[in-house]
Amino acid sequence: MQKSILKSLKPDIIVEMLDMAVAFENWNKVMERADMLYQCVQSIHEERQEYQSKGVPAPHIHIERPLVYYYGFSHLMRGMAHQKMGQVDQARACIDQYAELGWMEDLEEVGMQVVQEFRHKAQVNRYALEIEAGQVELLEEFVDFLLEHPEEILAGLKVITEAAVRHRWQIDRVLHVFEDQMLGDGTEMNSSNNDDMYHYSYQRALYEQWMGRPQEAVEFILQAIRLAGKLGMDRYFIRCTALLESLREEATGEQIGRYRVMLEDMK
Repeated sequence: MQKSILKSLKPDIIVEMLDMAVAFENWNKVMERADMLYQCVQSIHEERQEYQSKGVPAPHIHIERPLVYYYGFSHLMRGMAHQKMGQVDQARACIDQYAELGWMEDLEEVGMQVVQEFRHKAQVNRYALEIEAGQVELLEEFVDFLLEHPEEILAGLKVITEAAVRHRWQIDRVLHVFEDQMLGDGTEMNSSNNDDMYHYSYQRALYEQWMGRPQEAVEFILQAIRLAGKLGMDRYFIRCTALLESLREEATGEQIGRYRVMLEDMK
């Protein structure tokens, strides 16, 4: 992309475009936007270095976060796209890139904090990548990590249940560990991150169905339907209703009643 065009782009606008592409699960578009963000911030960084070498201040460019954040975010999004497309080696390479961002010069306290945050994300996402690829031997280690970082439990459970469905792992003991912990400290299974909660609920429904517990599966799919409504995501809702309809004959009358009420509320 030409430098003149890059200079007209705003990193925060590209971040918003990336978030939208992720929401629609358009992974080719995510890759394209991530590359655009990287080139944009690289252009800003090179311009700053050029002015610094001349001993004069660089022109002010308004960005909402330290420049290092946009480097990290571009690699994070590219890695996510590779992972979703099954390109494990490329995803690993991206994780390595945002795991170590301390190479940037003149990082102030806020910038160093961003570096630490991406280092933590890299640790979480390495586990997620390898477990989704079928590395069941890492499961216990990942569980220990989640217990040490409770803020990651919901996203971690989403990864574990999805891997269990894909690779046919029985994970009842793992699920009980987290359910007991949350009941023990009075925390319910909810989150301000409705998207993570939706994906966990949907994958948990698939897991319960595979384990031969259809009524438990219906409970989780009802929860996923409610979250799909909150998120306003039609394709989530369609996916959920298709699964519930496949379980209808084994659902209780009370569950079907709640399902009908949900459908009425969404009209």
